[in-house]
Amino acid sequence: MRRALLLIAAGCGSHEPARTPPPAPPPAAAGPKTIALPGGSDGLFLDYLAYDPAHHRVWVPAGGSGRVDVIDARTDQLSSIEGFPVKLVERRGQKRTVGPSSATVGDGVVYVGNRGDQTVCAIDATSLVKQGCVALDQSPDGLQYVAATKEVWVTTPRDKSIRVLDASAPDKPAAKATIQLDGQPEGFAVDNARGVFFTNYEDKDQTLVIDLKSHAITKTWQPRCGEDGPKGLALDQPAAHLLVVCPDHVETLDAAHDGAVLGTLPVGAGLDAIDLDPAHHLVVAAAGRAGKLAFATLQPDGTFGQTATVATADGARNAVITEDDRAYVADGKAGAILVIEGRR
Repeated sequence: MRRALLLIAAGCGSHEPARTPPPAPPPAAAGPKTIALPGGSDGLFLDYLAYDPAHHRVWVPAGGSGRVDVIDARTDQLSSIEGFPVKLVERRGQKRTVGPSSATVGDGVVYVGNRGDQTVCAIDATSLVKQGCVALDQSPDGLQYVAATKEVWVTTPRDKSIRVLDASAPDKPAAKATIQLDGQPEGFAVDNARGVFFTNYEDKDQTLVIDLKSHAITKTWQPRCGEDGPKGLALDQPAAHLLVVCPDHVETLDAAHDGAVLGTLPVGAGLDAIDLDPAHHLVVAAAGRAGKLAFATLQPDGTFGQTATVATADGARNAVITEDDRAYVADGKAGAILVIEGRR
């Protein structure tokens, strides 16, 4: 870890009293290490990553490569699970190949959403063997395992809905329910203790609270992110602090008191999904357009402490963090994962 050095020059024979040096800036995080992904030399569409703390593995659904890459966070050794269907799509006048794009850690399995064939598949978290899959009639976006109800909630923004999958048999996810919404869901977090699910309306600049059992929207909050709307979510469950990601900053909402804004963390343009190490209350946020990553401490009152920042790469986003505060960031343009040593 680099530490700032203060050099004090004193003139020869000077009789001036010693001056108190200014406080040193917070230590910067070390620069990124790059892990190249198979088939990524021309770039990959990388979206959500997931971290499995029980097995110390980072899960990387690697888009058009048709793979799910798994990185051992202790050694950075990479394994690949192959054979996921891909397809060519056109979005906003540009063509790209899509495939696996999201993951969430369940009970002994990791669920992977695939835009290539609109499926969600279970993969054994130890052996990395693909198990049962369920086909949807819409492309899956974000996935969130809900331990309280043994379900996987899947955001499907194209038809303004959330699909609920039965995960009571962890290796055999099955369609269970559809929650129809009035906007496009973006981002996800779950409070298993309080029995609620959080998502945003990206197209309406709103954050929703949904009851896990009744599927009713119980509260609607206004994060005021602007016309580009809120993006990702993260939750400090014991404190009931909900982190809402706006396009260039993160806000803390008091989920126990009607979503009052408690703190704001400026980061830079191009934020999407962020992550939180719950044990150390360390937030990691990668701003793709700004090309930088920020570490910040979430304080007990919901404000943010000092941050360390490090330059990443244009478009690098959607970081996850390990229990020893290493950040893994998706760098789709390079077809790689950036690894950054954090601090607290």
